Amino acid sequence: MATIETPTSGARSDTSILRDKDEEHIYTASQWQLMWWQFRKHKAAMIAIVVLGVMYFLALFAEPFAVYGPTERFPRFENVQPTRIRFIDEEGQFRGPFMYELTRTVDPATVRVVFVEDTSEMYPLRFFTPGTPYKILGIFPASLRLVGSGTDGPPIFLFGSDHLGRDLYSRTLYGSRISLFIGFGGVFLTFFFGITLGGISGYLGGTTDEVIMRIIDFMVSIPQIPLWMGLAAAVPRDWPVIRTYFAITLILSIVGWGGLARAVRGKLLSLREEDYVMAARVYGAKPRRLIFKYLLPNFMSYLLVSVTISIPFMILGETALSFLGLGIQPPAVSWGTLLRDAQRLTVVAQRPWQMIPGAFVVAAVLMFNFIGDGLRDAADPYARL
Repeated sequence: MATIETPTSGARSDTSILRDKDEEHIYTASQWQLMWWQFRKHKAAMIAIVVLGVMYFLALFAEPFAVYGPTERFPRFENVQPTRIRFIDEEGQFRGPFMYELTRTVDPATVRVVFVEDTSEMYPLRFFTPGTPYKILGIFPASLRLVGSGTDGPPIFLFGSDHLGRDLYSRTLYGSRISLFIGFGGVFLTFFFGITLGGISGYLGGTTDEVIMRIIDFMVSIPQIPLWMGLAAAVPRDWPVIRTYFAITLILSIVGWGGLARAVRGKLLSLREEDYVMAARVYGAKPRRLIFKYLLPNFMSYLLVSVTISIPFMILGETALSFLGLGIQPPAVSWGTLLRDAQRLTVVAQRPWQMIPGAFVVAAVLMFNFIGDGLRDAADPYARL
């Protein structure tokens, strides 16, 4: 009679062995590896990284992707609605992407200038077509544009045109440079002030803590919008764009560092009496080394989340100042200056396409908030792995 061999009690299945290896892999990983593994599970955050990557790529290389230059004007094409890209002509035949020529006329009912399509004139949409010469990153000369109507075609306005006949799509791409990158400069200064002063206050305590905290209380008690307006109004209007950019960055940083300094102080007050800190102090570690080597890394995940929340705050701050006419000044372009041109009631009622830059502001802020949510969930990876 044949016998059936059964596994001995000491034998283990392949599944349990793999499970033990996975657990060992988790508990031997570094904090950064655990955070990255947990962060990848947050679908919205991963999508936000891709979207922001595309937005920053287009901001850096706006010239080849824009149809025209940021200040290029087309007389008699003011306040044109977005160009309709068609694939089927009036006879129902499929063609490549094309557009009809626009004819300027006056609506007899409203007595307003409108633009209607002339179906007798059809122009194909061309890709990688020559356009206005430019320099990529201000260094490499080029003239090819991703899309256009060619030298013999009418102007194409993917997002419509503004009151001076400038292409809103191109100006939105160029404006993203200031609006997106101003956040990084502002956050750097905010974190420098917040971490330095908050760390000194929380570690030293005593009179130093009292002085720094009273300064923070004074800064927090001032209404932010009037403070923004007062500081921005002090910026001379004849300053060049780069100098104005750094002035606005400094203004936003001065307003925003108080909250971070308070948080850093509270964390250091709770950590400075820990055993490993006392041991490092006994061995002669300097206060600067204790703060930046032993204390700050213990709540680095909180600081990362704070970064992602501060960047959209800076973007909204620049947009608000430029919208009020106190920030970036023409001919420089930012999302705030574009929205300032669309603040009239007639724009909302008759030319809503001129508010499209506001959608880019909302999208950028949402993407940074999604990344902040993902980092917040990944800050305690052991609780979820």
